[in-house]
Amino acid sequence: MSVVLDQPVPGVAVEVLPGVRRLTAANPSLMTGPGTNTYLVGEEDLVVVDPGPDDEGHVLAILVAASEAGGQVRAVVVTHTHEDHSPGARLLGELAAVPVLGFGPRDGFEPSAELRDGDTVTEGDLELVAVHTPGHASNHLCFLVSAGPERALFSGDHIMGGSTVVIAPPDGDMEAYLASLRRLLALEPPVTVIAPGHGPLLPDPAAVVEGYLAHRLAREAAVLTALERRGTARIDELVADVYTDVSSDLHPIARYSVWAHLLKLAAEGRASADEPAEIGATWTAGGGAR
Repeated sequence: MSVVLDQPVPGVAVEVLPGVRRLTAANPSLMTGPGTNTYLVGEEDLVVVDPGPDDEGHVLAILVAASEAGGQVRAVVVTHTHEDHSPGARLLGELAAVPVLGFGPRDGFEPSAELRDGDTVTEGDLELVAVHTPGHASNHLCFLVSAGPERALFSGDHIMGGSTVVIAPPDGDMEAYLASLRRLLALEPPVTVIAPGHGPLLPDPAAVVEGYLAHRLAREAAVLTALERRGTARIDELVADVYTDVSSDLHPIARYSVWAHLLKLAAEGRASADEPAEIGATWTAGGGAR
């Protein structure tokens, strides 16, 4: 089969890659796009990636999709513990009587066992490899799997279809995020398709990742230029200066990524603030007066 690049439709299970079915939760929003993508990976022995929000209807739909595919859920893995990705894991694990796996307990998520970078989840002939990709969240994992001729990456919120990713301190870390993106470019053998937590499949991973890197570095340069122009500024002022290309409705969200860029610049001695851990702090260009 060919790679299915259509826009996800909530509640509709679609085979998007050989042995990979996507079922999108009915939680569309400004932050989640069409909704959170849940993936059922495998043929007879299935691993569910990101069972989504605390939505009993979606969890039951996962089990129905597994049955209709002629498979049985054997394990559940989560990319990270944000509320649109992991809460459904508890109920799904209970109903299917299977282990729930993730980076560690947090935000109400309690895994049966913890996964770290390079760990594998093996069910029958299926093997998923965990790749630790901190940045969007410190406990974020991506998962690699071979799907027919494709080497697929389940990217959670590390990379999304149709938008870039918000990096929200204190758990979000811009330097870690950029390093995690660069790591994806160095994977061998290279990834051939990305299955994101939101939006359609992304068939040109290298171009996507390089685009993400270029976008973030351009934003960083714009933040520093705006700060140097003002001399001192608060984040809300810098958001208005930098995010002229997006609706002002998105500025309350964009302020977190600006904060993350400023914290990275501060670590490099290129910006400073009296209380950098506070989003309302006043920032100054350079590493001098605090």
